[in-house]
Amino acid sequence: MAQGSIHGRFVWQELTTEDPATAVSFYSKVVGWHAHANATHPSYTEFGIGTNHTAGMMALSDDARAAGTRSNWQPYIGVTDVDSSAAAAEKLGAKVVHPATDIAQIGRFATLHDPQGGVFSLFKPSGQAPSGPVPTTVPVGAFAWLELATSDYEAAFAFYGKLFGWQVMQRMDMGPQGVYLVFGADGVQRGGMYKMQAERSSRPYWLPYAEVPNADAAAAAATAAGGRIIVGPMDVPGGGRMVQVLDPSGAMFAVHSTAPVKPAAPSKPAAKPAAPKPVAVKPAAAAPAAAKAPAPAAAKPAVAKPAVAKPAVAKPAASKAAPKKKASAKKAAAKKPAARKKAAAKKKPAARKKKAAARKSAARSARKSAKKPARKSGAGKKRRAKARRAARKARRKK
Repeated sequence: MAQGSIHGRFVWQELTTEDPATAVSFYSKVVGWHAHANATHPSYTEFGIGTNHTAGMMALSDDARAAGTRSNWQPYIGVTDVDSSAAAAEKLGAKVVHPATDIAQIGRFATLHDPQGGVFSLFKPSGQAPSGPVPTTVPVGAFAWLELATSDYEAAFAFYGKLFGWQVMQRMDMGPQGVYLVFGADGVQRGGMYKMQAERSSRPYWLPYAEVPNADAAAAAATAAGGRIIVGPMDVPGGGRMVQVLDPSGAMFAVHSTAPVKPAAPSKPAAKPAAPKPVAVKPAAAAPAAAKAPAPAAAKPAVAKPAVAKPAVAKPAASKAAPKKKASAKKAAAKKPAARKKAAAKKKPAARKKKAAARKSAARSARKSAKKPARKSGAGKKRRAKARRAARKARRKK
């Protein structure tokens, strides 16, 4: 399928509701849409923001209500030829429920049931059909995603793939909920399909996702406006958040908000100036260390002072020994006073013993001399006198 072709694109979404007035109030609060009547068909209401209209609304007819139809959303898928596409769909197992019809100044459409029962419409706008590549970003108020809940998503995809040229882009394993098939064309994802839950609906349905600034805020607005949350708000694969709701009339609807990737980038530069702060703290932490460093340096000279005082203690001992002793005596004087005292203490007892021994020896000699007979009278007298003197000296010393 060529990029510029409208074929296979979701070009419009339509709400059929039992209470149009309440729906206008509800969706204006949840999505931010403005509502106004179509200029050509006043009974038909268009939704949009500014000049960008992406959805419409019509009241549920009595015949449709009698047939069991309830409020619902339905997609319009673009084709280049409504009649030929409707015929091709019938051959693939679809059922035409509203034959191809022209809408003055609007376009041509036909409504069908796919082989599983899901409702959709084929549409070709009047005049020049929009062309060009699919926008990469979805504006707020436009539709970001379409989702088909069906009884057999593989069979449903086979039908839509052949009719519109859609391709399988991904199969996501959702655990107990089964596989979620992502489809698209020309490398652009357009929606998903999965097996519906029986408690949600008894028949397949298409669910549109409108883009909003904040899915959580939209969920709160939906609840306040009379809606009911059925899923979410929750994160979705690929980024962003979504929520599914039932509007006041029971139509199922969803919103999506893109993850704010862009605003997160400025926060990095903002964080960079804060990074130097811990670095700035480091010098401050080092300041006490710098203050401590001079203290040990100043204390070192103080510790060295006692070492300087030691020679002063040794000087008096050196001054006494200097006049009597030579160089060897000077070295001895340099010895510690404690060592000299110990040596002196050891010498004193020995000196006393020697003196006592000398006194005893002198006394013995005197006694012996007194007993010996003198050979000559003169010599004997001298020896006796000498002995007496020695004895007296000994007595005095005692």
